[in-house]
Amino acid sequence: MNEIHFNADAGYLEGIVRGYRDGLITSPQYLNLTQCETMDDLKLQLATTDYGTFLQNEPSPLSTSTLSTRCTDALVAEFQYLQQNAAEPISKFLDYITYGYMIDNVILLITGTLHERDTHDLLEKCHPLGFFDSMPALCVATTVQDLYNTVMVDSPLAAYFRECLSAEDLNELNIEIIRNTLYKAYLEDFYIYCQGLGEPTAAIMADILNFEADRRTVNITINSFGTELSKDDRSKLYPRLGNMYPEAQTRFARVDDMDQVKAILEQYGEYRSLLIGVNLNASTGGAGGNELSLEDRFFSKEVQLNKDAFEQQFHYGVFFSWLRLKEQEIRNVVWIAECISQQQKDKVNNYTTIY
Repeated sequence: MNEIHFNADAGYLEGIVRGYRDGLITSPQYLNLTQCETMDDLKLQLATTDYGTFLQNEPSPLSTSTLSTRCTDALVAEFQYLQQNAAEPISKFLDYITYGYMIDNVILLITGTLHERDTHDLLEKCHPLGFFDSMPALCVATTVQDLYNTVMVDSPLAAYFRECLSAEDLNELNIEIIRNTLYKAYLEDFYIYCQGLGEPTAAIMADILNFEADRRTVNITINSFGTELSKDDRSKLYPRLGNMYPEAQTRFARVDDMDQVKAILEQYGEYRSLLIGVNLNASTGGAGGNELSLEDRFFSKEVQLNKDAFEQQFHYGVFFSWLRLKEQEIRNVVWIAECISQQQKDKVNNYTTIY
């Protein structure tokens, strides 16, 4: 079946986002960045990329926090341009992409409310892509019950809260459970929506979202080790989709250590290769040394899936994939900047290559 919702407007925006993709930093440009000795050198090198205009007015020395903020600003500006020029049904697809950021923002505000922090200050820390019209109203809430009621009444996430959570669930002990519960509902809903868009969007987004579900299943399993989360509760957090659903998820719910996690992953060809040369106890991003972590390999797998999305035309997956590739680019640039700033040049090449 052909793409049932693709039209001229979608084709115009697809052309724009493919242009954005062409502006991603290339391997030779990354090589130039890694050879910089100072942050001023890095700023000069970045001036030859699409980030140049966003950094030209920043005073020296450039800090890594400012660099991260300006790179994110560039990403947000490009995504919001797509939103401003999108009509149905592509506008709905772009809205779905933002729901994940909304979940993180709401969790941040819930945490702040529980700790009686000034939620107006927290609002500034929220991701711009996760803003929604009623978010300022959340800052007025003085109790978790008030905040829950506000989200329930006037929020794009209302359906996920209504189906999965009650006000009594919103406490500090449950905060990560709440995050994963909401994200599970979001992933399942997004998957169903994408399947209704027809081919090739349905197939491309199925590959991407199934991978994301598998990655979350593995991360939830690993992060639950040594916690009070029961195995039954652990299994309830797994998204009901993915290449490892339901057989491997049933096994993951019962494991007790990393060796058992590895044994399950080795039975899946698409993940077996990710384990080669990986230190399962290493932290993400090479922060534990020069060894790669499993999460690093997941990032590499994600990059490949999102690059593959650009091999086909006339589908919505390119909008999702470009955003994810851009986020990986930002992680790469900030990682290189941190290594330069902290004079840890021996780790500077521990980034995930894109192109």
